[in-house]
Amino acid sequence: MQRYLKSMAYGFHVITHPFDGFWDLKREHRGTLAAALTFAVLTVLMLVVQKQGTAFLFNMNRLEDVDMMVDIVTVGLLYVLWCVSNWCLTSLMDGEGKMRDIAIFTGYSLLPLLIIQFPLVLVSHVITAEEGTFYYVFSVISYIWTIALLVLGMMITHQYSMKKTLATTVLTLLGMAIILFIGLLFFSVIQQFLTFVVTAYKEIRFR
Repeated sequence: MQRYLKSMAYGFHVITHPFDGFWDLKREHRGTLAAALTFAVLTVLMLVVQKQGTAFLFNMNRLEDVDMMVDIVTVGLLYVLWCVSNWCLTSLMDGEGKMRDIAIFTGYSLLPLLIIQFPLVLVSHVITAEEGTFYYVFSVISYIWTIALLVLGMMITHQYSMKKTLATTVLTLLGMAIILFIGLLFFSVIQQFLTFVVTAYKEIRFR
C-alpha cells in the first residue's frame, strides 16, 4: 500500500519533470501499473462528472442524452486500443517499452486532465459567461499538456528520436482505427453467423 501511494504521488513529479519522470518510471520502477490504472479509472470518472456536473453555460451535452456506460466503455476502449496499437507498432520498430511500460506512461500522462478538469467543473458554477475565456483556456491547457506527456512518454520509454516518436504517434492512431475496424467487422460477422444458425435451426425444427 505504501509503494502504491508513493507511486501515485510520483505522478506529480512526472507531469512537471517529464524527462526525469518518465525515465524513472521505466528504469527505476518509480511508478506502478496499479497507479497508472487508477489514473485511467479516475479519468473515466472525470468525464462522467464533467458531462453531468458542468454548469449549463459551459456544458454542450444534453443531460438526457448522456449515457454513463457509453462514456466508461469509450474511454476504457481508447486506453486499451492505444496501449495495444502502440505495443504492436513499437515491437516492429525496435521500441524498448513493453506493454506494461506503455500502460504505465499512458496512465500517468492522464494526470493533467484530472487536476485541471475536476476543479473546472466546480469553477463553472461560480463564473459568468464573460469569464468563460479562463474556463476554456485551462481546459485546452489540460489537453495539450496530456498530449505532450503522451508524446514525451513514448519517446523516453522507447528511446526514440522526436521525429520517430511523432511518426509512431500517427501510426499508433492509425493502428487504433484499424484494430477498431477489424473488431467491428469480426463482431458483425459473428452476429450474422449466429443469426444464420438460429434461422436454420428454426427452419429445421418446424419442418
